[in-house]
Amino acid sequence: MFNKMFFLFQEAADAEPEVEYERFYDLVLQGGPLGVAIVLILLFLSIVALYIFVERWFTIKRAGRMDENFINNIRAAVAAGNVAGAKSLCATHDTPVARMVEKGLVRIGKPLNDIDAAIENVGNLEIFKLEKNLSTLASIAGAAPMIGFFGTVTGMIMAFREMATQQNVTPDVLAGGIYQALITTACGLFIGILAFVGYNLLVASVEKVVFKMERSTVEFMDLLQEPSN
Repeated sequence: MFNKMFFLFQEAADAEPEVEYERFYDLVLQGGPLGVAIVLILLFLSIVALYIFVERWFTIKRAGRMDENFINNIRAAVAAGNVAGAKSLCATHDTPVARMVEKGLVRIGKPLNDIDAAIENVGNLEIFKLEKNLSTLASIAGAAPMIGFFGTVTGMIMAFREMATQQNVTPDVLAGGIYQALITTACGLFIGILAFVGYNLLVASVEKVVFKMERSTVEFMDLLQEPSN
Protein backbone atom coordinates (compact mmCIF):
# COMPACT_ATOMS: atom_id res chain seq x y z
CA MET A 1 0.00 0.00 0.00
CA PHE A 2 2.79 2.41 0.94
CA ASN A 3 4.61 1.54 -2.26
CA LYS A 4 1.51 2.43 -4.30
CA MET A 5 1.14 5.75 -2.47
CA PHE A 6 4.83 6.52 -3.10
CA PHE A 7 4.45 5.85 -6.80
CA LEU A 8 1.32 8.04 -6.95
CA PHE A 9 3.15 10.97 -5.32
CA GLN A 10 6.11 10.42 -7.64
CA GLU A 11 3.88 10.48 -10.70
CA ALA A 12 2.14 13.65 -9.47
CA ALA A 13 5.49 15.35 -8.92
CA ASP A 14 6.69 14.34 -12.37
CA ALA A 15 3.46 15.61 -13.90
CA GLU A 16 3.92 19.15 -12.48
CA PRO A 17 5.06 21.60 -15.15
CA GLU A 18 8.48 23.15 -14.66
CA VAL A 19 8.28 26.81 -13.70
CA GLU A 20 10.85 29.07 -15.32
CA TYR A 21 11.96 31.97 -13.12
CA GLU A 22 13.37 35.00 -14.87
CA ARG A 23 16.15 36.96 -13.29
CA PHE A 24 15.52 40.53 -12.28
CA TYR A 25 17.84 42.06 -14.84
CA ASP A 26 16.16 40.02 -17.58
CA LEU A 27 12.85 41.60 -16.61
CA VAL A 28 14.48 45.04 -16.58
CA LEU A 29 15.91 44.54 -20.06
CA GLN A 30 12.48 43.65 -21.38
CA GLY A 31 11.34 47.15 -20.39
CA GLY A 32 13.37 48.73 -23.18
CA PRO A 33 16.09 51.41 -23.11
CA LEU A 34 13.98 53.95 -21.23
CA GLY A 35 12.96 51.42 -18.61
CA VAL A 36 16.61 50.40 -18.13
CA ALA A 37 17.62 54.08 -17.78
CA ILE A 38 14.93 54.71 -15.15
CA VAL A 39 15.92 51.61 -13.17
CA LEU A 40 19.59 52.68 -13.27
CA ILE A 41 18.62 56.12 -11.92
CA LEU A 42 16.64 54.47 -9.13
CA LEU A 43 19.58 52.16 -8.40
CA PHE A 44 21.87 55.18 -8.08
CA LEU A 45 19.40 56.87 -5.72
CA SER A 46 19.21 53.70 -3.62
CA ILE A 47 23.00 53.63 -3.25
CA VAL A 48 23.05 57.30 -2.22
CA ALA A 49 20.21 56.74 0.25
CA LEU A 50 21.94 53.71 1.77
CA TYR A 51 25.22 55.59 2.15
CA ILE A 52 23.51 58.57 3.82
CA PHE A 53 21.56 56.34 6.20
CA VAL A 54 24.56 54.27 7.31
CA GLU A 55 26.88 57.28 7.65
CA ARG A 56 24.32 59.37 9.56
CA TRP A 57 23.24 56.45 11.75
CA PHE A 58 26.71 55.85 13.14
CA THR A 59 27.44 59.60 13.39
CA ILE A 60 24.26 60.28 15.35
CA LYS A 61 24.74 57.26 17.60
CA ARG A 62 28.31 58.35 18.34
CA ALA A 63 27.10 61.87 19.13
CA GLY A 64 24.49 60.50 21.53
CA ARG A 65 26.98 58.56 23.63
CA MET A 66 27.62 60.40 26.88
CA ASP A 67 29.17 59.45 30.18
CA GLU A 68 26.47 59.65 32.82
CA ASN A 69 29.00 61.12 35.27
CA PHE A 70 30.21 63.77 32.82
CA ILE A 71 28.19 66.66 34.27
CA ASN A 72 28.93 65.51 37.82
CA ASN A 73 32.65 65.57 37.08
CA ILE A 74 32.31 69.04 35.54
CA ARG A 75 30.40 70.21 38.61
CA ALA A 76 33.09 68.86 40.93
CA ALA A 77 35.86 70.53 38.94
CA VAL A 78 34.08 73.90 38.78
CA ALA A 79 33.22 73.75 42.48
CA ALA A 80 36.90 73.17 43.22
CA GLY A 81 37.84 76.14 41.07
CA ASN A 82 39.59 73.87 38.57
CA VAL A 83 38.11 75.33 35.38
CA ALA A 84 41.15 74.24 33.38
CA GLY A 85 40.58 70.65 34.50
CA ALA A 86 36.93 70.90 33.46
CA LYS A 87 38.01 72.13 30.02
CA SER A 88 40.45 69.23 29.72
CA LEU A 89 37.65 66.82 30.60
CA CYS A 90 35.50 68.29 27.82
CA ALA A 91 38.37 67.91 25.36
CA THR A 92 38.50 64.16 26.03
CA HIS A 93 34.84 63.73 24.98
CA ASP A 94 34.09 64.07 21.27
CA THR A 95 30.38 64.82 21.68
CA PRO A 96 28.11 67.82 21.07
CA VAL A 97 27.39 68.07 24.79
CA ALA A 98 31.09 68.29 25.66
CA ARG A 99 31.66 71.03 23.08
CA MET A 100 28.69 73.01 24.37
CA VAL A 101 29.86 72.74 27.98
CA GLU A 102 33.39 73.69 26.95
CA LYS A 103 32.08 76.86 25.31
CA GLY A 104 30.23 77.67 28.54
CA LEU A 105 33.38 77.12 30.59
CA VAL A 106 35.29 79.52 28.34
CA ARG A 107 32.63 82.17 29.05
CA ILE A 108 32.72 81.75 32.85
CA GLY A 109 32.93 85.18 34.47
CA LYS A 110 30.59 86.80 32.00
CA PRO A 111 26.82 87.32 32.53
CA LEU A 112 24.76 84.14 32.53
CA ASN A 113 22.76 85.35 29.53
CA ASP A 114 25.96 85.62 27.49
CA ILE A 115 27.02 82.13 28.56
CA ASP A 116 23.62 80.73 27.69
CA ALA A 117 23.66 82.43 24.27
CA ALA A 118 27.15 81.08 23.51
CA ILE A 119 26.09 77.55 24.44
CA GLU A 120 22.93 77.87 22.34
CA ASN A 121 24.94 78.97 19.30
CA VAL A 122 27.23 75.97 19.61
CA GLY A 123 24.19 73.74 20.05
CA ASN A 124 22.62 75.06 16.85
CA LEU A 125 25.82 74.31 14.95
CA GLU A 126 25.93 70.80 16.38
CA ILE A 127 22.31 70.15 15.40
CA PHE A 128 23.07 71.40 11.89
CA LYS A 129 25.95 68.91 11.69
CA LEU A 130 23.73 66.06 12.90
CA GLU A 131 21.07 66.87 10.29
CA LYS A 132 23.58 66.93 7.44
CA ASN A 133 22.22 65.20 4.28
CA LEU A 134 18.90 64.35 5.92
CA SER A 135 17.16 66.67 3.48
CA THR A 136 18.76 64.72 0.62
CA LEU A 137 17.42 61.47 2.05
CA ALA A 138 13.96 63.03 2.34
CA SER A 139 14.20 64.18 -1.29
CA ILE A 140 15.05 60.66 -2.40
CA ALA A 141 12.08 59.32 -0.43
CA GLY A 142 9.81 61.66 -2.37
CA ALA A 143 11.52 61.55 -5.77
CA ALA A 144 11.98 57.77 -6.16
CA PRO A 145 8.25 56.93 -6.36
CA MET A 146 7.70 59.86 -8.75
CA ILE A 147 10.48 58.61 -11.02
CA GLY A 148 8.91 55.15 -10.87
CA PHE A 149 5.52 56.61 -11.82
CA PHE A 150 7.18 58.42 -14.71
CA GLY A 151 8.30 55.02 -15.94
CA THR A 152 4.74 53.78 -15.54
CA VAL A 153 3.34 56.56 -17.71
CA THR A 154 5.96 56.17 -20.43
CA GLY A 155 5.53 52.39 -20.36
CA MET A 156 1.79 52.67 -20.87
CA ILE A 157 2.35 55.17 -23.68
CA MET A 158 4.61 52.61 -25.36
CA ALA A 159 2.01 49.88 -24.90
CA PHE A 160 -0.81 51.97 -26.39
CA ARG A 161 1.40 53.09 -29.25
CA GLU A 162 2.10 49.47 -30.11
CA MET A 163 -1.62 48.75 -29.97
CA ALA A 164 -2.30 51.59 -32.40
CA THR A 165 0.43 50.69 -34.90
CA GLN A 166 0.29 46.89 -34.95
CA GLN A 167 -2.21 44.98 -37.03
CA ASN A 168 -2.37 42.00 -34.74
CA VAL A 169 -2.16 42.98 -31.09
CA THR A 170 -0.76 40.15 -28.98
CA PRO A 171 0.55 40.04 -25.41
CA ASP A 172 4.10 39.95 -26.79
CA VAL A 173 3.52 43.26 -28.54
CA LEU A 174 2.45 44.95 -25.28
CA ALA A 175 4.97 43.19 -23.05
CA GLY A 176 7.77 45.76 -23.31
CA GLY A 177 5.66 48.73 -22.23
CA ILE A 178 3.91 46.81 -19.47
CA TYR A 179 7.20 45.47 -18.11
CA GLN A 180 8.57 49.00 -17.98
CA ALA A 181 5.43 50.30 -16.26
CA LEU A 182 5.37 47.65 -13.56
CA ILE A 183 9.09 47.29 -12.86
CA THR A 184 9.82 51.02 -12.60
CA THR A 185 6.83 51.50 -10.33
CA ALA A 186 7.86 48.64 -8.06
CA CYS A 187 11.47 49.84 -7.86
CA GLY A 188 10.47 53.44 -7.21
CA LEU A 189 8.04 52.53 -4.45
CA PHE A 190 10.49 50.09 -2.83
CA ILE A 191 13.32 52.65 -2.72
CA GLY A 192 10.97 55.44 -1.64
CA ILE A 193 9.55 53.41 1.24
CA LEU A 194 13.00 52.42 2.51
CA ALA A 195 14.29 55.99 2.24
CA PHE A 196 11.21 57.33 4.03
CA VAL A 197 11.57 54.84 6.89
CA GLY A 198 15.30 55.53 7.13
CA TYR A 199 14.71 59.29 7.20
CA ASN A 200 12.22 59.03 10.05
CA LEU A 201 14.52 56.76 12.04
CA LEU A 202 17.34 59.27 11.71
CA VAL A 203 15.10 62.20 12.65
CA ALA A 204 13.97 60.34 15.77
CA SER A 205 17.61 59.64 16.66
CA VAL A 206 18.54 63.31 16.20
CA GLU A 207 15.67 64.34 18.48
CA LYS A 208 17.01 62.04 21.21
CA VAL A 209 20.45 63.63 20.94
CA VAL A 210 18.93 67.12 21.01
CA PHE A 211 17.06 66.21 24.18
CA LYS A 212 20.32 65.12 25.82
CA MET A 213 21.96 68.36 24.71
CA GLU A 214 19.16 70.47 26.18
CA ARG A 215 19.18 68.51 29.44
CA SER A 216 22.94 68.88 29.81
CA THR A 217 22.72 72.60 29.05
CA VAL A 218 20.14 73.09 31.80
CA GLU A 219 22.27 71.12 34.27
CA PHE A 220 25.36 73.13 33.37
CA MET A 221 23.58 76.46 33.77
CA ASP A 222 22.20 75.28 37.10
CA LEU A 223 25.65 74.43 38.41
CA LEU A 224 26.89 77.90 37.46
CA GLN A 225 24.13 79.41 39.58
CA GLU A 226 24.82 77.21 42.59
CA PRO A 227 26.17 79.21 45.52
CA SER A 228 29.86 78.70 46.08
CA ASN A 229 30.88 77.20 49.42
